[in-house]
Amino acid sequence: MNNRSTLHQRQYKNALITIEKLKLIKAEIDFKLKSNPVCSHLHKDLRAINLDITITQNEIEHLNEYEV
Repeated sequence: MNNRSTLHQRQYKNALITIEKLKLIKAEIDFKLKSNPVCSHLHKDLRAINLDITITQNEIEHLNEYEV
């Protein structure tokens, strides 16, 4: 039981760290898009980051639902 709790806490902590890193990357991309709004590579990167953020947020919600 203790291992499960520890694993849950570790996964939750890692997901929070990941979401913060992704938000920083998103902010950098948004900043670059202000100076070059038609760059297709930046838009592609932004879509990928937004997807990663959504996935991580869903993971956090899932971990909250099944809290040990």
